[in-house]
Amino acid sequence: MQVTILPFGILKDTLGPATFPLELPAGATVSALLRHLAALHPHAHLHGIAVGVRAEYATPDRILAEGDEVALLPPVSGGAPDSIHVALVREPIDAAALAAAARAGSDGAVIVFDGIVRNNTRGRRTLHLDYEAYEEMALRQMNALAIDALARFAIRHVTLVHRLGRLHVGETSVLIVVASAHRAPAYEASRWLIDTLKQTVPIWKRETFVDGVVWAPGEPFPAELAVQPPAHTQVEPHEN
Repeated sequence: MQVTILPFGILKDTLGPATFPLELPAGATVSALLRHLAALHPHAHLHGIAVGVRAEYATPDRILAEGDEVALLPPVSGGAPDSIHVALVREPIDAAALAAAARAGSDGAVIVFDGIVRNNTRGRRTLHLDYEAYEEMALRQMNALAIDALARFAIRHVTLVHRLGRLHVGETSVLIVVASAHRAPAYEASRWLIDTLKQTVPIWKRETFVDGVVWAPGEPFPAELAVQPPAHTQVEPHEN
């Protein structure tokens, strides 16, 4: 049978911003549907959500029927967990304010990585940088990275903010804030986040120097993501 999934809130970042159909065995329950979605989308934040079926809250043992609309409902505004803050912005990033907002009484360490536009690259004087992104995909990837970091490291909070558009020398291009009870996992998570972001999140940098303009060479994609064109096949001449 087929049901229609309606993601809301943060789930739009990992499941997609629009409704989509899902095939399930006849007689599947809400609980079975969530297990199926978790297998398809391991980074989706499905813990602690509510589920609506035909505009009514549903229990895990609710049996679904052909054509049901199933709404996935994260905690509503004001009650959402504060463990992740992810954003793409075009205005200057206030690093101090974001670092202060990430703190909690249970934290023993807050590690801040503040990526700043410098005045030169490889000996060439920089005038400005321009960042562009495949924004929908970049936000999904950034959110997935934050969720993955929380699962990999003993940390409480991740802030991950990247600037787009034109930046001048001294401005913040990317800010990562990691809060945790202890410093070691916070350092490890911060390093992992920036290294992985540079390899997997679709954001590109165009550098304008006093003597020319170039697209910055990117980090190679991980082997499991990189796509290679097919090898050229020489066509043998046809004999009459």
